[in-house]
Amino acid sequence: MKKWLCAGIPAENDKFAQLTGTNEITQQFGELLGGVMLSRGITSLSRAQEFFGCSSLSDPLLMKDMETAADIIRAALDEGKKITVYGDYDCDGVTATAMLFGYLDAMGAEADYYIPDRSEGYGMNTEALKHILDSGTELIITVDNGISAVEEAEYIRSRGAQLVITDHHQPPRELPVCDACVDPHRADDNSPFKDLCGAGVVLKLLCALEEDEDFVMEQYSDLAAVGTVGDVMPLIGENRYIVRRGLENIQSCQNLGLERLLRSAGTAPEQADASTLAYTVCPRLNAAGRIAGADKAVQLLLTDSPERASLLSEELTVLNNKRREEETKILEGVERQLAGDPARLKERVLVVYGEGWHHGVIGIIAAKMLEKYGKPVLIMGIENGEARGSARGIDGFSIYKLLERCSLVLTKFGGHLKAGGFSLPADKVEDFRQMVYAFCRECYPKMPEYSVSADMEVTGAQLTQEQVAELSKLEPCGEGNRRPVFLLKNCTVLSKRALKEGRYTSLELQNGGVKLKALCFGIPFSKCFAEIGSAVDIIASAEVNEFRDEKSVALKVQELRPAGFREDRFFAAQRTYEAISRGEGCDQRLAPRVIPDREALKSVYDLLRKHGGMMSAEEMYLYGGGELNYCMLRISLDVFAAAGMAELSADAGTVRLIPVKQKIDLMSVGLLAELRRSLSVE
Repeated sequence: MKKWLCAGIPAENDKFAQLTGTNEITQQFGELLGGVMLSRGITSLSRAQEFFGCSSLSDPLLMKDMETAADIIRAALDEGKKITVYGDYDCDGVTATAMLFGYLDAMGAEADYYIPDRSEGYGMNTEALKHILDSGTELIITVDNGISAVEEAEYIRSRGAQLVITDHHQPPRELPVCDACVDPHRADDNSPFKDLCGAGVVLKLLCALEEDEDFVMEQYSDLAAVGTVGDVMPLIGENRYIVRRGLENIQSCQNLGLERLLRSAGTAPEQADASTLAYTVCPRLNAAGRIAGADKAVQLLLTDSPERASLLSEELTVLNNKRREEETKILEGVERQLAGDPARLKERVLVVYGEGWHHGVIGIIAAKMLEKYGKPVLIMGIENGEARGSARGIDGFSIYKLLERCSLVLTKFGGHLKAGGFSLPADKVEDFRQMVYAFCRECYPKMPEYSVSADMEVTGAQLTQEQVAELSKLEPCGEGNRRPVFLLKNCTVLSKRALKEGRYTSLELQNGGVKLKALCFGIPFSKCFAEIGSAVDIIASAEVNEFRDEKSVALKVQELRPAGFREDRFFAAQRTYEAISRGEGCDQRLAPRVIPDREALKSVYDLLRKHGGMMSAEEMYLYGGGELNYCMLRISLDVFAAAGMAELSADAGTVRLIPVKQKIDLMSVGLLAELRRSLSVE
């Protein structure tokens, strides 16, 4: 269950009509696109021009040390020095490496590149540098790393080599000693756009070297676009321009490796958009560094051989499939761990770990678990006495502060508000878990809810083909400029049918006097409990589809629930249930409303008889027809499970009755009796 947020003014509010009727944004861009722009803070034509109007990069020489970096590289080219590009194993690092090495190679330099294996860890390491410098390298240029490599930079200097750092991560207080350090986040950097990825910084370095932006964009914006999307950078300002130009190059098949990679994934290059990069290209490039070595990805992006491109693209597809298999194996391990210790799911933050869990994929697992369980997740893979972890969080909860508080047992950590990585000795994992719980008890007694946000509330009448088509002006969409989503309330379900053998659900809805087709790709038909004739609220995106020369508006439903659902009551009851489950109790005044009596137990038992095996606990609460408090429902299910009358999964996602042969007095013995005594319920 997610908390629903809506940035815009409610559709039925008279102020909405006043605002959209008089605001210059809606007059210029229309009611729907204009409303989305207003909800995102674009409230004037000058702001709109700033958003839509970026048609070039800012002067690269405004970046601190950029001119020095360009001069050093030019001198190395003139003097025939050996140059090594030191990259990173993720999508951003791979594309940045391919861009800079490809340029140096085209300029006739004696150049190579080095990307550390994931087991070496992120960034430069002295062992790799020793090998690089022993091979005769005189200039090292980092891409997508280096800003924190204070010790490694000192080693390079001690060996008499030059170092140019290009990075986009937050700098430490002490910068590495080097010949040039280019990072838009330096305190003394005066460039106007700060949200570049590593490949974006390299793109600007190439502009400084060539002094011809059009040439650089024609040659390298496709790889910079992939790096920008892969590193989940906000698609605003210069990033928006980079991705737009890059997609034009990709659609015209400028890079042979990208073209073959798209085709191996079953996508025509001319149809590629930012979502295609995010869900097709980037995972395959990342898979090389996660499962094997990132070198194959760099080779693919650099090759001019059709045969080699086809072979490498197929290899990356195979590695991506292996990555998925590894994910499945770890997810099954997580489920087994939670089944054996369901109490972990009642904690404010979910902490899990396992021996041999591949550190290359645990970040993906953390994101999936966050989506499934709706609370911050920390997951660790243990190998050779070391635990390496990944964390994902939600709005209102700081992952970085959590890791900082637990740093006494961590050997390494980093991150930001909603994501982080960390390492610690394997024998400290349980200590770390308890420190996480203690931090949450102290700093987040009331946890924020996992949320989903709509841009604005609309009615079906506002979703005309003309208005929906205008939304394409926001492309490319992605992080920081997502595809618009809308809240529609009180939609009547006219019909529903199964798609793709029941994996998806198609609905026909009526709202605002208009019939709408709605596709629910996240809801299997067996889990679509909204009855025909019932009213639902939805959060959905909208697009114009064309089928057999006929155009129509179609909705892609992200969230669906009964109309008028009181989410505030649900989340309050959920918090109370988890607090009671953790042994923290609850306000005594609440006890009669959340601890079941005989009548409540009978109601839940009737719900189980009717819906058991089909609905989760949340679904019974939403659609089962009962009027119980959610906390009371969950406690009742736990009581039945403890008495051997029901079986439920750790998260109550599956619930079913177990036949019993003898009558059990649930009120006077077992779990319910203990709860009633502890909370002084008569």
